Amino acid sequence: MFQIFNSTADPTHAKPRIERLRKLMAEHDLDGVLVPRSDEHQGEYVAVCSERLAWLTGFTGSAGAALILRDKAILFVDGRYTLQAKEQTDPELFTIESLIDNPPREWMKANLPKRSRVGFDPWLHTIGEIKALREALEEAGTELMPLERNPVDAIWDDRPAPPAEPVRIHPLERAGEAAADKLSRLAETLKEGGADHMVLTDPSSIAWSFNIRGSDVPHTPLALGFAILSAEGKPRLFLDPKKLSGETERYLRDFAELHPPAELESTLAGFSENGAKIGLDSGIAAEQLRLVVEDNGGSVVSVSDPAALPRATKNETELQGARDAHLRDGAALARFLAWLDSRKPEELDEITVVKELEGFRRRAGEEMQMPLRDISFDTISGAGPNGAIIHYRVTEKTNRRAAAGELFLIDSGGQYEDGTTDVTRTVALGEPTEEMRHRFTLVLKGMIALSMLRFPEGTRGMDIDAFARVALWKAGLDYGHGTGHGVGSYLSVHEGPQRIAKTGKEKLRTGMILSNEPGIYREGHYGIRIENLIVVSPPEAIPGGEKEMHGFETLTLVPIDRRLIETALLSDDERTWLNDYHQRVFDEISPLVDGKTADWLKEATAPL
Repeated sequence: MFQIFNSTADPTHAKPRIERLRKLMAEHDLDGVLVPRSDEHQGEYVAVCSERLAWLTGFTGSAGAALILRDKAILFVDGRYTLQAKEQTDPELFTIESLIDNPPREWMKANLPKRSRVGFDPWLHTIGEIKALREALEEAGTELMPLERNPVDAIWDDRPAPPAEPVRIHPLERAGEAAADKLSRLAETLKEGGADHMVLTDPSSIAWSFNIRGSDVPHTPLALGFAILSAEGKPRLFLDPKKLSGETERYLRDFAELHPPAELESTLAGFSENGAKIGLDSGIAAEQLRLVVEDNGGSVVSVSDPAALPRATKNETELQGARDAHLRDGAALARFLAWLDSRKPEELDEITVVKELEGFRRRAGEEMQMPLRDISFDTISGAGPNGAIIHYRVTEKTNRRAAAGELFLIDSGGQYEDGTTDVTRTVALGEPTEEMRHRFTLVLKGMIALSMLRFPEGTRGMDIDAFARVALWKAGLDYGHGTGHGVGSYLSVHEGPQRIAKTGKEKLRTGMILSNEPGIYREGHYGIRIENLIVVSPPEAIPGGEKEMHGFETLTLVPIDRRLIETALLSDDERTWLNDYHQRVFDEISPLVDGKTADWLKEATAPL
C-alpha cells in the first residue's frame, strides 16, 4: 500500500513540546516563535523530517503556521482545514485563526505588545513573506529575529534523518524535450531578466529542468535539492551524492556540475561577490538565500522561477501522456465504482474503500504495462459527515463505516510515468435526500459551466472562477476553496502558477492542466465535490465570431452518479454536455474493462 492509516501526529504531545519550546524562547529572550508548515523549498509536500508544524501542534494539513507566544499559541489555517484543525489540536492550547483573513502578520500587528521579539528560521520563510512581515510589524514596534538554528529542531530529539531516495532519469520519450535544451532556454530567460545567476529552489522546477524524478516526499516524485543556473556556463545542481547511481551521475554530468547541498551557501556567496546580480523568486525563495547574497556583496534581482511557466505549459508528448494516464485511470475507476455499487453500505468503511481503489489502480497499470508508481496524494475517503472535511485523511482512529442514505466522497489520483491524475466523485449509498440531489446538481452545473467555457487569450483563473459558483450563489451557497489547481506531468498534483480561484492571477495558456472541482460541504452531514482534470486547448475561431477563443479539453473519464442528478435543474446545453461526456466515457473505457464492468458502465453512462 502506498497509503498508510496511522495517525502521524497526536495533539496530546503538544503541551510538553510547547513547554520545552517556551523554555528555549526564554533562554534566547524571545517573546514568540513562528513555526510554518513549509520546508526549505517552500513546497506543499515536505519530508517527514520537516513536518515541524505537525510534530509540535498535531495539525497535519498541507498549509498553515503556528505562532507560539509565552502565554498563548495560535494556529493559522485556511478554509480547507478549519474543521480538521479543530479536531487535531488541543483547544486548551491553541486558538484557530484564518490564514487568509487574519494571517500572522495582521494578527501580530494587532495583538503583540510593542518591542516584542519574534524569532523565525530564515530557511522556512520566503523573501516576500518576511518583507511583508517586517513592514507590518515595524509599525507595531515588533522585531523579527532570524535564528541560526530552528528552535523546533533543537527540541525534536528523535527527528528523522533527511531522505536519501534514489534519483531517477525521466526519459526523453516521457519528457518530450531533452534537459540540455530546457536548460539552454532557461539560460536565455535569465539573460533577458538581467540576472547573472538564478537559484532554483522548487524541486518541481528542478525535476522538470533536469529531467529527473525522485521519492523524497510522499506521493510526489521529487528529489529535494537546489540548482544555480547561470547566464553563461553550466548550471550547478546540489543533490545528496548518496541519491545518485553511476548511471544517473553520468547522465547529469553531461550538462551540469554536481555538488552536495552543504556547498550551496558557499557557492552562492562566491557568485555574489563584486556586485553580481542573483535572481531569486521572492515568492518561493527562502529569506536565507537573500541574506547570503546581500551579506557577500551581491544584489538580488527579483524574478519569477524561469521554469515555472514552461513546466506548466505541457508539450504534446506530456499531453499525450496525460491522456493515456487518464484512460488507464478511468478503467481503474470504472472497476472500482462498479465494485462499490455492488456492496451494501454497511459492508463499506473508509479504509476498505481506499485499499480497494489502490488495488484497482495497480491492476490497471500492470495490465496496460504502465505501472502505478504511487498515488498522487492520500486518498480522501469520506463517508457521511467525514466528506465535509475538505482535506480529510482517514486513519485507523477516524475510520468510519458507511450507512444507507449517506453520501461517500472519494478524491484520489495516481502517479504514472506518463502522467498524474486527480479525480473526485461523490456517490449515493442507497436513496439520497432531496437536499443532497439538489445541491449535487448545483455543483454539477458549476463543473459543466467551466467545461463548456470559451475564453479569449489573456484570461486568468480569477476571471473564470465565478462560473463554477453561480448556480450555488443563486441558492445562497458557496465553498471555501479554489475551483482548480494546476497539475504536473508525473510531478506535483498541485502545480503552480496556474489556478482557477479568486486569487488566480496567472494567464491560462495552451497546454496548462488544471482541476475543475466545485463543491459544497454541510458540516456534520456530507460533502459533495465533483472533479475532472481539464487542459487548456489552443484558441480556435468560433463561427460568426471575431476572436479566436480557448476552451478546455476534459481529460478525466469517469462516470458521474446519475442517481444524484435532479435533471429538471439542468439546461438543455448542460444535459447535452453530460450525455456527450458519458457517451465518451463509455466508448473509451468499456473496451478496457471486463464484461461485467462494461455492463455496469453502460447503465452508469446512460443518457439522461
